[in-house]
Order: sequence, then C-alpha cells, then structure tokens
Amino acid sequence: MIIKRPLYMNFLEKFKDNEQIKVITGIRRSGKTFIMKMFIDKLKTDDQISPENILQINFESFAFRKINDADDLYEYVVKHVGKSGKQYLFFDEIQNVKNWQEAVNAFRVDLDCDIYITGSNSSLLSGDLATLLAGRYVEMHVFPLSFSEYYNYHQGTPETAYQMFLQYISDGGFPMISLTEDEDVKNSIKEGIIDSVILNDVLLRSKLRDETSLLKIVGYLMSEVGNSISAAKIVSTMKSNHLNISSPTLSNYLSLLQRAFVFYRAQQYDLRGRKLLRSNDKFYVVDTGLRNTFINKSSQDNLGHQLENVVYIELLRRGYKVEIGRYDDKEIDFIARKGSEVVYYQVTMSLPAGSTRETDNLRFIPDGYKKEVLTLNLMDQGIVDGVRVKYVIDWLLNK
Repeated sequence: MIIKRPLYMNFLEKFKDNEQIKVITGIRRSGKTFIMKMFIDKLKTDDQISPENILQINFESFAFRKINDADDLYEYVVKHVGKSGKQYLFFDEIQNVKNWQEAVNAFRVDLDCDIYITGSNSSLLSGDLATLLAGRYVEMHVFPLSFSEYYNYHQGTPETAYQMFLQYISDGGFPMISLTEDEDVKNSIKEGIIDSVILNDVLLRSKLRDETSLLKIVGYLMSEVGNSISAAKIVSTMKSNHLNISSPTLSNYLSLLQRAFVFYRAQQYDLRGRKLLRSNDKFYVVDTGLRNTFINKSSQDNLGHQLENVVYIELLRRGYKVEIGRYDDKEIDFIARKGSEVVYYQVTMSLPAGSTRETDNLRFIPDGYKKEVLTLNLMDQGIVDGVRVKYVIDWLLNK
C-alpha cells in the first residue's frame, strides 16, 4: 500500500510546466525522494511524458559520484537529455554539487525544461541561489507524515483515532516507520535518521568537532519542547553539566540545527505592542517520534507539550507563519498568520474543571480574528464565552 501525500502532489501538479524552479526542502527521510518518484510516475502514466524526456539524478548515488561541480553537472545533463520536446529535470540532494546554482540557471536559459530539485538544508535557499535565481523558484517544504496521512495509511476509524494518535506521538511521521510493525526496527530507523542528520548534516558538513556538546544541546532542546527557553539558560545548563559553551558557539549550533530542519524556532510576539520580543523563544522538534527515541522517553512523557509540538508543526505544514503570543500577562500558544488570515490557538490536554483560563487567554484579545482552543478531550468541544473549543484530533484530520 502506497503512502499518499496529496498536499505535495497537488503542489507539484499546480506548478508543473511553470518556468519557476521547484525547490523541495525538508529533513532527511521525510519523503522528498519518494514524492519526486511518485510525481515522475504520474508524468509517465497520466501525462504520457516519454521517459526519454525525464532525467533524474540522485547525488547521493554512487553512480553519479563524478558529478562534483556545476561544469560536471551541465556537461552530464546536456549529453543525456532527450532530443526534442520539453525536458523534465529532477535533481535529488543537489547541495552535494559545488556551485550547482550556476548549472541550474543555465538549464533554465539554454533548455526547454521544467526543473525540480531537492535538498536537506535550508541554506539551499540562501546566498547564491537567492541572488542568482531570485523570483524564479518556488519552495515546497516537506515534513514527515501528518497525522491525517498516518491515519489514512493505517486505515484509521473514529473508534481507533485516539489510540492511533497516541501511537503517532510515539512512532512519529517518518514514512519508513509506518512501513514496519516491529518496534526494534522502528527505533533502529529513527536512530539512523538521528545519526545521518545530526552527526552527518550538522556536525561533519559544518566541520564541527565537539560532538558531545552538540548532542547535549539536542537532548536539552528535545526535553524542553514547548517550554520557553533563552540562550543564557541553555549555556547555564550546559555549564552545570560540565560543558563550557560560549553564547556565540551556542548560537551557531542552534542555527545549524534549524538549517537541517531538526528544530523550528517560534518567536514571541507582543500583541499590545505589535512587535517581536527579544526574550524567551520556544523550540519545536520536527518529529515527536525522533524526540522520544533520542531522549529515551515514552510517548506519555510531557504529553501536553508533545501535543503542542504536533499542532505547531501541523500549522507550518498548512502554510502558516507561527509565533507564540503575549497579551499583557497572558500567553497565547500560537498566532498563526497566512496572508491576511490570522488565527489564535490555545492547545490543552483538557479544559481545567471550574476554570476558564484557556478561553480567557483568547477572549480578551481586542480584535475580531478567529480564536480556537484545541483539546485532546473529546467531551470539551463546544463554545465557551464565544471561543470555539475543538477536538484536536478532528482538527488534525480536517473535520
């Protein structure tokens, strides 16, 4: 049974034959290569594109080890493209090719082609690419499976949805995890992802030498998911564990972890002052299953904050820019913005008995934007003081 990824397939179909370069980013093993292959299969079957007009190169394959720079890439492609008609070029993990941007720009100018590239680091969209290809690319950011994708693949039902959600927290959403039932295999796959991303993409590619400090920082951030933390607090915690890390070094580590899409940073926004605050931020991990395996915790550990993590990543997946909010002394879990749309969210395991704290944090915000509380307690849903309370599992399933 194929794991369907309709959100991403629809995006690629929408921009097919558009002159813009399609840049597919996301953490390793999130499914970028598989999505690309599914789209290539669709081109061959549904769109009747000749295989001769489709060129796919995976730069992590030994077969393409001799393509080291832009000149090598240009020479190879020109020799192997079809003789006529539009060419469809697919480059997987292209960051392994030095100055690849120059070759891609040349293809755009010299060939009648539609270009798709993937990469596992956000620096793909910075520096030379931003300058050389400014305004000529669109980004599609791929996350591990959403709960909706996980639920559909495992043939969930309303009766099994709650237990399946708890399993999703434990498993996480990396597609390879869903293809096995063996818990030892699942953990082995997640440990392999940790090694390939943190030790390879972050440590080796950045020429860092302090593996111990990096792993300690990763463990700390994963254990503190959903908590506001500052750089000073992290430095202090590391020192208490006999690891002396300077603030500039910590800042570099945090930046590298974000570039590799291991963590996402949510800044705090002052609603009254209408400005971002330079204070404590929150870090959310790309996948709860990765978190629980790395720090060797059960899916029930700090479940409320893991629930918050799932909602945060889902909002990013749906295309929102997300901040944590503050209005006077009240904290709003998420301010989600997309174009002119603004939605305020509170996330809770359940509404506290005899307390309206969760809804009060929203209802006193003096504007007309949508306000919702997402709860893991099915019995809480309804309207409280004008604020909609929604069952988070229904929300994740778009019901």
